[in-house]
Amino acid sequence: MTEKTPQTKRKLSRRDFLVLTGVAGGLYFGVTLGVLPYARLKLAEFLDSAGGPPSNVDAVPLAWFEIGTDDSFKIYIPKVEMGQGIHTTLAQAAAEELDVPWDALTVLNVGTGKGLDDPVGTSASNSTSSLFGVIRQAGATVREMLRLEGAKVLGLGAEAVVAENGFVTAKQDSGKNVSYGEIVQAVKEWQIPEILPALKKTSDFRYLGKAMPRVDLRDKVLGKTEYGFDVRLEGMLYGAVAMPAKIGATLKRAAAGDALSQPGVVKVILEEDFAGVVAERRDQAWAALGSLDLEWNEEKLWQQADIDEMIQFGNGRGVTVQDEGNVSSKLSGDVFEAEYFSPIAYHAHMEPQSAAADVRADGAAVWASTQTAVGVRRAVAKAIEMDEELVVVIPTFLGGGFGQKVNSVPAVQAARLSKAVGRPVHLGYRRSEDFQNGFVRPPSRSLLRAVVRENGLIDAIEHLQVSGQVAFPFLPVFVSAVMGADFGAYRGAQIRYGVPNKRVQAWMADLPMKTGWWRGLGLLPNLFAIESFMDELAVKVGMDAIDFRVVNLPIDEMGERMKKILEAVRAKSGWDLPAQAGRARGVALSYDVNTIVACVAEVSVEKGKIRVHKLTGAVDAGFFVNPDGAAAQMEGGMNMALSSALFEETTVRDGALTPINFGAYQFLNNASASEIVVELVPSGDKPFGMGEPPLGPVAPAVANAVFALTGQRLRKLPLKLA
Repeated sequence: MTEKTPQTKRKLSRRDFLVLTGVAGGLYFGVTLGVLPYARLKLAEFLDSAGGPPSNVDAVPLAWFEIGTDDSFKIYIPKVEMGQGIHTTLAQAAAEELDVPWDALTVLNVGTGKGLDDPVGTSASNSTSSLFGVIRQAGATVREMLRLEGAKVLGLGAEAVVAENGFVTAKQDSGKNVSYGEIVQAVKEWQIPEILPALKKTSDFRYLGKAMPRVDLRDKVLGKTEYGFDVRLEGMLYGAVAMPAKIGATLKRAAAGDALSQPGVVKVILEEDFAGVVAERRDQAWAALGSLDLEWNEEKLWQQADIDEMIQFGNGRGVTVQDEGNVSSKLSGDVFEAEYFSPIAYHAHMEPQSAAADVRADGAAVWASTQTAVGVRRAVAKAIEMDEELVVVIPTFLGGGFGQKVNSVPAVQAARLSKAVGRPVHLGYRRSEDFQNGFVRPPSRSLLRAVVRENGLIDAIEHLQVSGQVAFPFLPVFVSAVMGADFGAYRGAQIRYGVPNKRVQAWMADLPMKTGWWRGLGLLPNLFAIESFMDELAVKVGMDAIDFRVVNLPIDEMGERMKKILEAVRAKSGWDLPAQAGRARGVALSYDVNTIVACVAEVSVEKGKIRVHKLTGAVDAGFFVNPDGAAAQMEGGMNMALSSALFEETTVRDGALTPINFGAYQFLNNASASEIVVELVPSGDKPFGMGEPPLGPVAPAVANAVFALTGQRLRKLPLKLA
């Protein structure tokens, strides 16, 4: 039996696999899915330490398995680890089907030029869900190949042996066995089975569905993990690049000024649109940057009022996202409406953006804290006028990404500096540079209107939404022209309840500042609006907030899953029990990437400020590959959402984004963090996304709890009492 995955939409066949035998010994097994065929993709450089397969293939693999003659087991994947735990979940899938000892398997992220080019990058909560099925099938296929060849080595029939725990063993004599590494050493030609083997049954799982320890934990604890700022290369210098403090400003004139006379400065690079400094130390480069003589072309000195005026319904390009039934005729009479607003926000990852580059005449290597190595390669190659195949990008671990680190600008800047100076250069942003020159979450405004019966059934509902660009800045121009409003901005804007008449319209405002990907895209602001509105409707008809949602659920499989999640969070949070004196609870429900999350928030008011004491979350993300990892994703996502709900706000003042450092930018800290309780509600045998869905229901749950406690309806983030 084979599995469909969200990425393939079809079953695997033997044509999807590659088998290569390296000059240094060992078996290399790749799964390609027939995607993105390249002409004679070179793999000679693959797995440098092992020599690599001395062959060319005609397809780009999604993953490579390596089995060494020393019984080492490695899986190479193109997805980066930024705390979400995907290296562990994918290791579980591989170890389970290969049937090897857990501590014998290593998961490695490789960049471009290694036979694993991923045009999608690490985003959209799809890393585990897209690779889980194919890695399992690849592992099962390799295990079956080893079993068949191992039987020959043992001089037995295939039916007389079993492959388990890294050995092929005779069923009737456990002492008669041969290790996978010994089989690899003995076999020169491999055959992929005509019929792919069945995957293991759930009842036979040793690793899947278990809280296996994270594969990257030890190195992180010991400080061995390499992040973008940690990269060190022989002969490396440090760079700094002039970037504007004002929105939309461009470099008008640049001169060296006193920079060349500053301590440690090696070179000043002045080009038409670019000014930078390279020095022996990072602090020297930063200091010398301030000595450059620069003049900027500055646009209008934008103010927050200008931005607010742009975020209005009907402004910019629009699109109808959802249109069911007849909203125009049903939305009449006693129509209830409310408007909600979410502000600009930074990503605020702990590790600022960084990159190192070594550009030479015959090629370039770039080490980047990036979510998309392929995107960085493309941008760097264009900037330094080099063929793409000569540029290799090695992604490091990420100290937080949240969408910001699909940004290729730091890598391009480092490459330009390296090319100019002829030596490796590391570029690391200061926090102010990261805040002012990255992209931000755009502001968002929603207007919801509905007609609801006294029995709680919603007859008609309309959602009008306007925001800035989220996905479009990173896509070809024609996508924007075809689609109208930005699909990233209206993610989460659809009405998932079983209302017979519903319509969603979205507009994309052209904002002056750079906006883009942010964890969950539009999920957080859109769910804040929808789920706050659902609470207002429940209050209007005098119904319990959970009961109101249940009666309006769709009558289908998704509706049943939603109901189970609401029931789970009801029980786990003690919803039906009285809250402590001075506290109240609120609830919200979210659907995203096939994952359903509900949250109950318990709040009080202390000295005029909202205090969240407890968040209870219930989640159905299909099959939980690693329950502990899934719970961690819930906790992290809910914390990030709580930070946005209570604190995070970026404004535009005198043409600049502000604040520009952590000292002034408020976000969740230990003192304001909440107790978090998570209930996992599994369904089915396939995993769904976990990275972003937990952000959806937290802000509305808190807002709804505040209303239950104080009677104040807060419709703007961050939540502040009057």
